[in-house]
Amino acid sequence: MQAEKNERMTGARIVIETLIEQGVTDVFGYPGGQVLNIYDELYLARDRINHVLTAHEQGASHAADGYSRVTGKVGVVIATSGPGATNLVTGIATAMLDSIPMVAITGNVPTGLIGRDSFQEVNITGITMPITKHNYFVSDVRELADTIREAFTIAKSGRPGPVLIDIPKDVQTAVTEFVPGGVSPFEAEAVVSEDDIERAAELINASERPYIYVGGGAAGHGMGEAIAKLAEKTDAYIGCTLMGLSALPDSCGRFLGMQGMHGHYASSMANGEADLIIALGVRFSDRATGNMAKYAKGAKIIQIDADQAEINKNVRVDVGLIGNIVDAFEKLSQRCRAASHPEWRRTVEEFRAEEKRTADAAEAASGDALTPKKIFDIINEIKDGDTVIATDVGQHQMWAAQYVSFERTRRFVSSGGLGTMGYGLGAAIGAAVASGDRTVLITGDGSFGMNCNELATAVSYNIPVVIVVMNNGVLGMVRQWQTLFYGKRYSNTVLSRKTDFVKLAEAFGAEGRRAETAEEFRAAFAEGMAHGGPFLIDTYIDKDEFVLPMLPPGGSVDEMITSKEGLI
Repeated sequence: MQAEKNERMTGARIVIETLIEQGVTDVFGYPGGQVLNIYDELYLARDRINHVLTAHEQGASHAADGYSRVTGKVGVVIATSGPGATNLVTGIATAMLDSIPMVAITGNVPTGLIGRDSFQEVNITGITMPITKHNYFVSDVRELADTIREAFTIAKSGRPGPVLIDIPKDVQTAVTEFVPGGVSPFEAEAVVSEDDIERAAELINASERPYIYVGGGAAGHGMGEAIAKLAEKTDAYIGCTLMGLSALPDSCGRFLGMQGMHGHYASSMANGEADLIIALGVRFSDRATGNMAKYAKGAKIIQIDADQAEINKNVRVDVGLIGNIVDAFEKLSQRCRAASHPEWRRTVEEFRAEEKRTADAAEAASGDALTPKKIFDIINEIKDGDTVIATDVGQHQMWAAQYVSFERTRRFVSSGGLGTMGYGLGAAIGAAVASGDRTVLITGDGSFGMNCNELATAVSYNIPVVIVVMNNGVLGMVRQWQTLFYGKRYSNTVLSRKTDFVKLAEAFGAEGRRAETAEEFRAAFAEGMAHGGPFLIDTYIDKDEFVLPMLPPGGSVDEMITSKEGLI
């Protein structure tokens, strides 16, 4: 039933009516005692808002995160008090570190019982204060609707992020007049200084080796075409962070792919040789820069970001443009002159050729073995440009970042800043709900084991997710570090588990296949992509496969490891 103008209603109903008012069509969550009133209103409004019941609150928070990454909308998750609320913490922190807009709604014990160690009482606003953009404890039902509206504004404005709203049960049952409102506006962003834009344009016009560095702050704005045009105009090359993947199509001739610790050789080397770096929505994290004392020595840096706190935080820059990065980039592009840098093109194309030579040699040495590159070549061959790729965290995540081909923005869903193992299946479910189409989850046996309970959700809702388990029987990324830096002392990284993932999938009600060769994987993946519901492929890779190239921790591009030879 639609809300009537200035109708009196309970706080629980106000929650649902305000969510609908904000354009929310899908929410994720798990019911409990202190949100029963909210769930009762969800039932009554089920023809206007869809709820996806996950197997665990952490899975619900990751699903809301994945949903947001694909749609650009604010993801919404609901949980009860106590353990329900604390189970959201990892998902909220994941969204915070990757700047994903999310609103988490939790119930709490009645206000009269707050602070009395009541059953399932926890100070969730205190717990989540460091991992949210803002959070609220609502003590007055008359403030509830405007609090939710403000939460949406904060979550999606400027540098996006998660906001939590904690609502005691008596506030949910209290009655007040509901005054309908519109969709919450974005907060006004800082106006970029014209003087700073002019200074940045002068640096670009004087550059001989320009490099555009794209991060997550730019990936969600549909800036790919504008970035590619500036690269062509100024004869620049483009690289990205993990979070910047899918911002530009792989078919863009200027795009070199991900840079950093496990980035492409050509992209990392070009970044290291550039005399100017134009950074769009990046944090300059340690995984992307390596040794910060050596990073971009001799290069000028222009940083464009919505968050003033990011300017000069990790790397000193020559010009910082603070505000809406789309507007700032457009104004900057207009002031740049057309340029040609043939020597720079020759240098970068040699980096590309060297990268290809190394990759070809590694594949030739692998013979008939099913390697990560063969797996991703098959995935690229069969998937289409609309397919969303979600990942868990580990070696498989880095291989996906290196090898998957993207042609559309918002097609890559992965935990970057927090590096959350167990993120993938919940996020893939949220991504599939968002896109209404098939999502492919790339995971490892270690990550998948953490939250494989969400197979129950995928099966219950017949969600079309194809799960590729890259199974090597070890915690591959940690083992790689132990091989390289810890004298091959494999402390607790050999899993030695007896889990049969195909039987596990079947026990949950999904389809499962096993693939040990490229031919078997091609057949299984084609079948999975044609299947209507969840489909798991357990595919085996060697435990000593490495993610290469690799910058040693604290290292720089001149210390890049490009081959396994002599390391194993």
